[in-house]
Amino acid sequence: MTFSHTYLKECVAILEELDASTIEKLALSIHDIRERGGRLFVLGVGGSAANAAHVVNDFRKLGNIETYSPTDNVAELTARTNDEGWESTFAGWLKVSRLQAKDGLLVLSVGGGNREVPVSPNLIAALDLGKSVGATILGIVGRDGGVTAKLADVCLIVPTVATERITPHAEEMQAVVWHLLISHPAVQYNQTKWESVASAR
Repeated sequence: MTFSHTYLKECVAILEELDASTIEKLALSIHDIRERGGRLFVLGVGGSAANAAHVVNDFRKLGNIETYSPTDNVAELTARTNDEGWESTFAGWLKVSRLQAKDGLLVLSVGGGNREVPVSPNLIAALDLGKSVGATILGIVGRDGGVTAKLADVCLIVPTVATERITPHAEEMQAVVWHLLISHPAVQYNQTKWESVASAR
């Protein structure tokens, strides 16, 4: 069997193991955030930061949800890193945004943050802030979910089927799940372009 066959079989295995009931809870939580006039802040580092930018686009344009990601503002992100340190970058940004109980945090991460190692300390500080103000905390993470899974109201953990490929599978499944969420009847508000063109013919 080629590597390509092996990798694709791993993807299929993960998809079959994803917890659909948890994804439904994520969709309903996002719906509730919008309905109460809250904002959704999407947090990710590395590849997950790139995914966060895509989520912001989809949820704003298709979901009519006021959505932001701190990593989209590279000037502020690097200024905060340079002046105050990496750990406080997200929490400092969220404080200026006046994070409150009606808002939500959506964490995209492979490990979910670890206090002991430490890994992703800026995610952890943001999670602690979110918890302190009573914001809804959501996550799509890999491995055991780390701090995100411990603090989240709803957290989907991407199953590990190949320990040597945890990161790529976790990040690709973030994309599968967020596209499912923005296609969910409870979340999608506006039609996607190609589907609207097809239905007009």
